[in-house]
Amino acid sequence: MAERGPLAVIGFFRAAMEATVRRSRGDLTARQLAVLLTVYSGGGPHTVRGLAAELGVAKPVITRALSALERGELIRRRRDETDRRNVLVQRTVKGSVFLNDLAEAIKDAWAAAL
Repeated sequence: MAERGPLAVIGFFRAAMEATVRRSRGDLTARQLAVLLTVYSGGGPHTVRGLAAELGVAKPVITRALSALERGELIRRRRDETDRRNVLVQRTVKGSVFLNDLAEAIKDAWAAAL
């Protein structure tokens, strides 16, 4: 990547996102992707309250994102048996595969940019 300015970074990001769109079976909003990445990149267990605090958004925002992610089988929600007020957010195989494909798209875009 000869130029390392903002346009080069945007071009790299665009290439990675285009590859992800071609590979995936569904589209995620930026908010849904941020929630998904937070669930998969951090330790657990994750709760709606904890995700809202970590991302700096209201709990209903997280709930809507989780509903979409759960419909796509990228996460799973279940009640915390020790504190029934909490909803735990769990990873799924399909979510892991989706993020592995995203990582491959980013790696390929990076290699092409060099």
